[in-house]
Parts: sequence; C-alpha cells; structure tokens
Amino acid sequence: ESLPECGEVWIGSGLVFVFVFCGVFLCVKTFTMAKKSKKGGDNIASRLSLVMKSGKYTFGYKTTLKMMRTGKAKLILVSNNCPRKSELEYYALLSKVIFYRFNGTNIELGAACGKLYRASCLSIMDAGDSDIIKAIESGGASS
Repeated sequence: ESLPECGEVWIGSGLVFVFVFCGVFLCVKTFTMAKKSKKGGDNIASRLSLVMKSGKYTFGYKTTLKMMRTGKAKLILVSNNCPRKSELEYYALLSKVIFYRFNGTNIELGAACGKLYRASCLSIMDAGDSDIIKAIESGGASS
C-alpha cells in the first residue's frame, strides 16, 4: 500500500481522514461522519469523489443559484447545517433540478468531496463517470 500524501482524503467506515502537512510531519485530522441508516452513505461519498475527479461542479451558495438560473445544474447537494437550505430547495423546485439533502455537516460534505474546506452546498453540472444522479433519482442511495 502507498503512503498518504498531503491533502489526501481517506474515507473509512464512519470516519474521514484528512492528511495535512504540519511543518515536518504529516498530521492526520479525523472527522466522524453522521450515522447512516443504510449502507448508501458510503456510496454517496464514493460517487462524490468520482464526480470531483471526472465531472463538473461548483461549491457555494451564489454559484449554485447561478447554475440553477442558467439551467446548467442537474443536481444540488446541501448539508444539514446550510443556513439557506429551504431557499435553495425552493429555487431547485422552480428550476426543476434534483435537490438532495446530504446527511452531514458542511465539514463532512467538504471532506466527502475531498476538499480541506467546508462546503455547505454543491451543484453538479456534469457527473462525469459517476452515476450519482441516477442513484439519487432512483432513491437507492442515501447519506
């Protein structure tokens, strides 16, 4: 097995490991994922990482609204603690975009995307090689 690099994110069973360079050493920051009712939460995280590698996406409230207004967004992911969750859901309903509530905080959503920063909302324009849109539409995946 290979050693982790700086900025790499590993997702284990219920834990997210983020490797950060701290001076001379490679430190590990762990975040606990929210409790999953099904096995689908790990599926969303793995599908999100595939979207980050091969798809088109944007983070943030303003760009998510812009993508919905222009009709480019196909899927909106929103964390539990997003302050404008109901407003985004209303705009998604008007623009006929799939709206998905990620069962975790903005820290966990950012970590599931492989980023070292928080992400309260995320819009996906092109899923790339991932089948996240089909999985969410069918209801087979939950976080």
